[in-house]
Amino acid sequence: MGNVMTLKDFISRFNFLKPDFSEAPEGFPECDVIGLTSREVGTYSGIINMWHMSKPKGPVSRSRMWQDPKGYQYLGVWQNAALLRILIRRFTLTLPLNRTLNVPLEYRLKAQLDDAARSVKRNIEEVWKRPTTKEYLDFLGYSQASLEEVAGDIRDATVDGFLPSVPGSSLAKTMGIDLRVAKGPEKGAAKGEPTEPGHPYFHALSTLDPHALTSEIFTELIEKTDWLLRKLVESLEEKQNREGKFYQVEQARLKGIAKGN
Repeated sequence: MGNVMTLKDFISRFNFLKPDFSEAPEGFPECDVIGLTSREVGTYSGIINMWHMSKPKGPVSRSRMWQDPKGYQYLGVWQNAALLRILIRRFTLTLPLNRTLNVPLEYRLKAQLDDAARSVKRNIEEVWKRPTTKEYLDFLGYSQASLEEVAGDIRDATVDGFLPSVPGSSLAKTMGIDLRVAKGPEKGAAKGEPTEPGHPYFHALSTLDPHALTSEIFTELIEKTDWLLRKLVESLEEKQNREGKFYQVEQARLKGIAKGN
């Protein structure tokens, strides 16, 4: 809405029988009412109420899969996050936590890594039933931030000598875990916790020696999880743009109706 007239002029000229919001002042409906009389403020409040009643409803997100309350478990990014949480938990148990050892204890590193890895996964779960695309994007942002925290702690753990670096080690070669396993309800493939019998990762995790974990394994998993998060964010941003354009078209249509076009 352009700065066509002052707020006072807009209020004095407004016709409640033929409401026209196309020339509303800049900032409408949150204009500064300083300088208005109490009567003008009351009129302006009525105008805002009419605007709220006439404007199109906000776009409705259709990205939630309410038919399956745990549908997020089909997502490749959730599968990666679930695997990362488990591997982090296995690794942090190898940190110096026993007071009989003559080394500094690493309770804080363990707690931070465990919490950050949990947050990556949990935010993906929590957002599943959120009603809007914006909220979905917000919570994925929280997951990305937690994932970056995990990455930083893994780098520090490697530098501090708690996690070995073994060039050439990988999830597939070292652990027999292939992140490319089919995912999604239409494929009838991986769903659920990686530690559940029947999951493609179950055997590898049930026989895992935590001392076989390496900096390269964690880096691979973190980078691939980050890539999936970015791709999901891109697709949601495109969806949000489409919803925004629809909203703008509806507003223009209502303005045309208000003008009698």
